[in-house]
Amino acid sequence: MGFADRRYGARRPGGRGGWNDGPRGYGGPAGGGGLFGYTLTPWVKRLLAANFAVFVAISVVGLLPFEWAVDVLGFSTPDLFRHPWSPVTYMFVHANQFGHIFFNMIILFFFGPPLERAWGGREFLKFYLVCGVGAALTSVLLYQWIGPVSVIGASGALMGVMLAFAMKWPDARVLLWFIIPVKVKYLVGVIIILDLWATRSALGGDPGGGVATWAHLGGAATAWVYLRYGDRIEARLRRMKPRRPKLGVETGSSATAGGRTTEKRHKNRPVDGDALDKVDRILDKIRDSGIEALTAEEKAYLDDMSRRYRGSD
Repeated sequence: MGFADRRYGARRPGGRGGWNDGPRGYGGPAGGGGLFGYTLTPWVKRLLAANFAVFVAISVVGLLPFEWAVDVLGFSTPDLFRHPWSPVTYMFVHANQFGHIFFNMIILFFFGPPLERAWGGREFLKFYLVCGVGAALTSVLLYQWIGPVSVIGASGALMGVMLAFAMKWPDARVLLWFIIPVKVKYLVGVIIILDLWATRSALGGDPGGGVATWAHLGGAATAWVYLRYGDRIEARLRRMKPRRPKLGVETGSSATAGGRTTEKRHKNRPVDGDALDKVDRILDKIRDSGIEALTAEEKAYLDDMSRRYRGSD
């Protein structure tokens, strides 16, 4: 399928949310207008543009030498502290062969928009980057066996995207090679099995054609942990930070008693930090993808918060 991060073995360098709504119009991924019956979402567009811009700068125009890009922007365990940006930048550097970036961006093109619509742009971008970083750090965990190789490409992040899609819509059908209909849960399952087999060979010393299959598995594992335990991890991290003060709105009203006017004062319920964080995430989703992207649960939550904190309940 051409789904590969490239490992330059000969070189020795010096998400959530909205989980009940299905993809709209899925024969291809999501409903709407545009190519293949759906439109791209904002952050998928930006990621596609960024990846192709870097590819053109390196491999077409030659603005950046490929060797320099691999050494400075690619990820390598020995250079991690010298190039601390590399767990992120390596995702945007692809091999000189067009097939590497083409197949990766096809995966982002089809599988990304439904997830961004379901989660909102900020959550989708965070998930994408977390999976990519997790894929890179797998090289650190396996350094004893794979050695100081350079890893480039978005495949680890995209393996996380594919797994998230399969967990959310397991029975959605995709066209393998644009011809063969297959349920996405089977497609992703087969890819993971093949990557496990190839990684086993790589750990035994077989370079496996220069494909960093362990990075694919690292991206998938990161996605699973993020989707399964991400809310708990974030909640624990929030508890470790100083809590923002609770807010209350004091309002006044008057009543007449025996010809005298008295003031009655009350406070609306305090707004805690977790509630505000959730409202912020929902508002970000509306900003990035429109109100139609909200789930019924999110709409109900906004309505409830509006009633509670405008004093209308």
